[in-house]
Amino acid sequence: MSGRTLGITGTLLALGGALLIAVGSTMGANPATGGPGFLGGPGMIAPGSGFGPGSMMGGGGMMGGGYGYGIGGAGSTTPGPGDAGFVAGTPAAPRVVSILATPNLRFTPDTIRVQAGETIRFEVTTMGPVTHEFMVGPAADVAADTAGTPEVADITMMQTASLTYTFSGSGPFAFACHAPGHYEAGMAGTIVIVS
Repeated sequence: MSGRTLGITGTLLALGGALLIAVGSTMGANPATGGPGFLGGPGMIAPGSGFGPGSMMGGGGMMGGGYGYGIGGAGSTTPGPGDAGFVAGTPAAPRVVSILATPNLRFTPDTIRVQAGETIRFEVTTMGPVTHEFMVGPAADVAADTAGTPEVADITMMQTASLTYTFSGSGPFAFACHAPGHYEAGMAGTIVIVS
């Protein structure tokens, strides 16, 4: 291996390590779930990825964090519908739901529970070098990438973009990324309306 190749490899490894440290240090405890931490929490990393419980990066969470995304408050920084202490988001005070857009073309979490009529502020963070977008609304409009459906585009590496949406009606609702090839690869999620 040439010196140049070793230098490039070392630089890439250092950048990857710095990214993991930055992510680990920014993820705090999730009061909605009380779940295990980042890179070991349920729904955070795909099964078989080598990052689950019992792996080098699994267990109680990277850097001692605790940001697990459980089914109860999936992706929310506050309790979700049906959880103790739940307060529905309103237009004046939306409930915040954090979503990661991953380099393997997935959203984490990919299922979000909302109360009928609730207003949610989605905070979407891109976790790798791939640029994503986030669209949310009626499932048919999201699937068809219908013009006028609420979206934020061009979310680049380690950038967070916000989109606020009120879930009027019974749905179904969904969210997706329509950057070229992403939706086709499965980069989509479901909104579950809880009465």
